[in-house]
Amino acid sequence: MMDEPRYLRLVDDTFKKIQDGLEDVDPDDVDAYAAGDVLTITFRDRSKCVVNTQRPTRQVWLAARSRAWHFNYDEAAGRWIDDKGRGDELFATLGDVIKTTAGVEVKW
Repeated sequence: MMDEPRYLRLVDDTFKKIQDGLEDVDPDDVDAYAAGDVLTITFRDRSKCVVNTQRPTRQVWLAARSRAWHFNYDEAAGRWIDDKGRGDELFATLGDVIKTTAGVEVKW
């Protein structure tokens, strides 16, 4: 299992990448706010998407539209990949949630 300092660096980089990707999006359409281990994305319709850390399992969890995904970091690929074996990647999944919910395409 990955050590905690490495995990925390990866999570910090991930949260920053999400926030940077949303920087050019109208905050009335999509707004992101990080507090501690949770990054909350709020959409125009007031629905929310939550990205949060799971320190004990060294995962990043995503919850949106009554669904949840759990992502493990794949060192070889350098990406967060779902733990269900479907090959879902965090940024692609989050991008789909944002596009479906807000009609906004985000470039990571």
